[in-house]
Amino acid sequence: MKIILILLLLFSSIFSQAPVLAVDMDDIVPISAEKEKKMGAAISKQVEKQFDEVDDPLVQKRFEEIGAKLAKVCDRHEFVYHFKVLKAKEGPKERYYNAFTLPGGYIYMFEPLLEALETDDKIAAVTAHEIGHICGRHVVKRLQSSLGVNLLMILAVVAARDGRTVAHTNEAITQLMMSYSREDEFEADRLSVEYVKRAGFDPEGVLESLQRLKELRKKGPDRRYIDYRSHPYLSERIAAARKEIKGYADFDSYINLPHKEKTFD
Repeated sequence: MKIILILLLLFSSIFSQAPVLAVDMDDIVPISAEKEKKMGAAISKQVEKQFDEVDDPLVQKRFEEIGAKLAKVCDRHEFVYHFKVLKAKEGPKERYYNAFTLPGGYIYMFEPLLEALETDDKIAAVTAHEIGHICGRHVVKRLQSSLGVNLLMILAVVAARDGRTVAHTNEAITQLMMSYSREDEFEADRLSVEYVKRAGFDPEGVLESLQRLKELRKKGPDRRYIDYRSHPYLSERIAAARKEIKGYADFDSYINLPHKEKTFD
């Protein structure tokens, strides 16, 4: 309990306010870039204790070089961006077709996803999407919502080594990968199109990466609806991305667009 109380105070000081359990963007107090960096550094240490880096340095170098090109052209330059490829743990490979972002510019991709994406253009698309979450300040918004309690569990592992706390860390990290709102996902896709173009990658890679994710999800086990109830279906994301890239929606895209995106221009 003493550890948790200390960490609650730390968490409060980082935010310059008490932890918020449910907020709208209008209620959020802006967090400085320096505080974002501190939060990201603390959480990244725990992520890297839970997951090892890939053994092949060339795989890591490839991801870093792709990420560096995108970071150079993104809209937030107050961070030093970190890009790491993580090894999957034992268990179903499908669990690790994922990438996620921490505040302060920490971006991770699991090796199975990088292998499945294959081309630099598709890897760049997913990486740009994660950078979009940082530039859109989605990460900060999420940390000031109900997920903050789960992130506190990650920070608690710094001082606590009991099995129960460590077990909760995996659950919290899992939530880091799937807790953005529909609006945030669409905005990150829009920014990914913009960033890959600026960095010299083929924007078609955004569509191809989403199509690949859709294929991988079909092969994987069924997910609980509760895990994805706030996420747009991949078909919606593909339709919106196609409209962003081409400037118009063909028939297949139109029928999959969210209702508010549909126009008769």
